[in-house]
Amino acid sequence: MRAVTDFHAVKTMSVEAAREAGLYEEIDSRVDDSYIAALKKLVLSPEAIASQADKLKIVYTPLHGTGNLPVQRILRELGFAHVYVVPEQKQPDGRFPTVSYPNPEDKSTFTLALRLAEKVDADIVLATDPDADRLGIYAKDRATGEYKSFTGNMSGMIVLEYLLSRRKKLGLLPEDSAVVTTIVSGKMGRAVAKAYGVKLIETLTGFKYIGEQIKFFEQAGRGTFVFGYEESYGCLEGTHARDKDAVVAVMALCEAAAWYQSRGLTLCEQMERLYQTYGYYKEELYSRTFKGMEGKQQMDAMLEELRKNPPQKIGGFAVRSFADYREGRCLDLSTGQETATALPVSNVLYFELEQDAWFCVRPSGTEPKVKYYAGVRGTDGTDADEKMRALGQAILTL
Repeated sequence: MRAVTDFHAVKTMSVEAAREAGLYEEIDSRVDDSYIAALKKLVLSPEAIASQADKLKIVYTPLHGTGNLPVQRILRELGFAHVYVVPEQKQPDGRFPTVSYPNPEDKSTFTLALRLAEKVDADIVLATDPDADRLGIYAKDRATGEYKSFTGNMSGMIVLEYLLSRRKKLGLLPEDSAVVTTIVSGKMGRAVAKAYGVKLIETLTGFKYIGEQIKFFEQAGRGTFVFGYEESYGCLEGTHARDKDAVVAVMALCEAAAWYQSRGLTLCEQMERLYQTYGYYKEELYSRTFKGMEGKQQMDAMLEELRKNPPQKIGGFAVRSFADYREGRCLDLSTGQETATALPVSNVLYFELEQDAWFCVRPSGTEPKVKYYAGVRGTDGTDADEKMRALGQAILTL
């Protein structure tokens, strides 16, 4: 294509001629059928789904995007009987008339879905983004009757714990099993993976790096990809895809919900159990926008200052190590020892803090802004909130 200098010189043929020559084929239902079949092979608890399929109530919105048909199909074929699709957001519409921004990370996009959930007394509320690769969820809190939002880290942990526990019970967790996430995602995954003796790999931000690990496993002939997740609401179970997939995420989340419900637990209650088991992890994302060339220069100068003079302490947390992924080096501040980061070159700075806290800064790849990711681990919810508040204020001040 790059060699074309004159569009009139490009050879063309009619659709009929191309079809006769075997050069033209329309995608038919075989692609959808093979995709759905691949997802069904991942189901670990068909008996739990069968026992709860007529009890679990699910509200779903595709947010005017592409998820409606595949999501409804996989849930229907697995047997879930009570799936309510938000009627105003059911049909594809690139104008997205009912939302200001069709992003499941934005709580306002759930307004219509939550209204329907209240009406039908739903257990879980799901929203996929327009291209159906990210999933946002709310779950009903049985204690208060309210619907609580789950971050991408939280929903990722619900699915991860379910997959690892069930696979171990069923003897389907090979010794070379691996979970893959990004350096800016929540750290509870480290504790969960360690509890099940599974390797956890952290990559740079971007699900392409998570999917790339599947290729590395295949090339090396060792390593079994079990699950990949990122904080921005994307995850992947199985190796049918090399990118995040909200349809398989819906399936895995609903299967987990059915499993826990068969044991008398709601998703909110299971999340609390995870906190009690592994610690109260909490994460936040902050950002600062810089306008114009002057703003760009200010942004670059700020990052260079952090790079050259990394702080020894942030918000009461001592800095244990500092990684500069642009320069490919990681510095242990207590010993002065320097090692390689072993990740691709990227303008990212990462600070590992004491008490399982952390902080990461990187410029956005699409906007003139800097993103600050941070996380803490508390002894309870209040402790985690207080630590996160202190660390967040320190980051913004810094």
